Amino acid sequence: MPTVLQVGPYSFIFFSSDRGEPAHIHVKRDRQLAKFWLDSVSLGKNRGFKDHELNDISRLVEEHEQILLEAWHDYFDA
Repeated sequence: MPTVLQVGPYSFIFFSSDRGEPAHIHVKRDRQLAKFWLDSVSLGKNRGFKDHELNDISRLVEEHEQILLEAWHDYFDA
């Protein structure tokens, strides 16, 4: 489970089992976990985050989208 980015309390991670899926990132804080698709940033799944926090996380994903996509391709296309 590589951590690609850490912003404040949020860890942006991949799971090795994600290979074969479209590019996405998991965002973790404590016991909350959300999945965001990276090609046209959108929420894929949410476990525990409140709506207002998801909005903040979505902005972070958009802000770092290029870095996250590059990390995805470096990890899964290698």
